[in-house]
Amino acid sequence: MTAASQPGEPAIDAAINHPTRLTVVAFLSACDEAEFATVRGSCQVSDSMLSKIASALEAIGYLAVRKGYVGKRPRTWLSLTPAGRQALALHIAALQGIAATARKAGAEASRS
Repeated sequence: MTAASQPGEPAIDAAINHPTRLTVVAFLSACDEAEFATVRGSCQVSDSMLSKIASALEAIGYLAVRKGYVGKRPRTWLSLTPAGRQALALHIAALQGIAATARKAGAEASRS
């Protein structure tokens, strides 16, 4: 696992903090499963970049990779695991908390 000091507490997750990884995880959070080529095209990344991201996220249990065939053509499907979905939710909650704190501080500073 990554950044959360207490399980289930909002925290920036280093594994998905990079914008490209966050884009992939966010895309996959909206579907049960997506074909590799669809993720690649929608997230505007190269095959090698998506492959590296998928391997890294699979290694920490955030992503599941399923291989199979459509007719005679090999295909790869990607999906978020429950741990990946939770990590994204906590990461987004942490970002929202940071933004809310900064907005509050900015509003208070402008009143002074």
